[in-house]
Amino acid sequence: MKASWLRLLLVVWISPLAALIVTGCKDSASPPPAPVAAPASTAASAAAPSTAPVSTYQAAKYDPIHFKPAIDKATDQQCLVCHAEVLAPSVRKASPARLESSAAKAWYQQISTYQGEQETFHRRHLVTAYAKQVMNLHCNTCHEGSDPRDQNPGSSVTVQTDGFTLRKTVTPEATCLKCHSQMNWPVMGLPGPWSQFKEPYQNNCVAACHSVQRTVRHQVNYLNAKAIEELASKKDGGDVCFGCHGGRAWYRVAYPFPRHKWPNMPEETPAWAKNRPTQSETRFIAATTGQGEQK
Repeated sequence: MKASWLRLLLVVWISPLAALIVTGCKDSASPPPAPVAAPASTAASAAAPSTAPVSTYQAAKYDPIHFKPAIDKATDQQCLVCHAEVLAPSVRKASPARLESSAAKAWYQQISTYQGEQETFHRRHLVTAYAKQVMNLHCNTCHEGSDPRDQNPGSSVTVQTDGFTLRKTVTPEATCLKCHSQMNWPVMGLPGPWSQFKEPYQNNCVAACHSVQRTVRHQVNYLNAKAIEELASKKDGGDVCFGCHGGRAWYRVAYPFPRHKWPNMPEETPAWAKNRPTQSETRFIAATTGQGEQK
């Protein structure tokens, strides 16, 4: 009796196990399911590399064109690929207080040499008629790079404290100040500011003094020297000179212009000019710098 029960238990245990083993063998022996065919367009795109530009804001920020030496040879066309908005006409027709621009005069419109309606900052320097007539500015005349690190010196304990002023924009004392400084009338021997005493000099700097003094001037690649001299020699030509020598001053200080040697220049250097340079910066006097030119 006891043996019969043992045989029955063995049959109950072994039968399911055997069935499981047989099923597993059949599954392992069966071939894997056929892969689903991919669409033709997907297969083609996987086979051929993408031709779309792999460019991100981070990559553009660290592009070599923003650093020396590439920035020195960058053309305006290269800069405007990403910064075209700076030349777009975008002056408000009216201020937030609803004062129409046509009924108000901006400070730069007070100078007689400025013609036309109000314009944006970059357009006044690059594309207006007067800018093209007397200037030859390009993007890298003022912008010598765009370092993505801290903008101003000393902003943190790990940032250098010398060597740059506003690293992401320009160095004002070396660029803006050239044309937006105060007129240093005391060292010029004038009785007072030019705006107050221009009439006794017939509002003409060339006829009054500069036909014999400091006659070597404007010989830099960001100015059109010939056009400036022609305009300055005309009636009320002093407005042309004063525009960049005090008339559009942004700062309270004067720019120390270099004293290029001119014919019959006195041998003795005045005390105020002891430390003045005698040549303009190399990048501004090079005959061919490639600035702004299409290469």
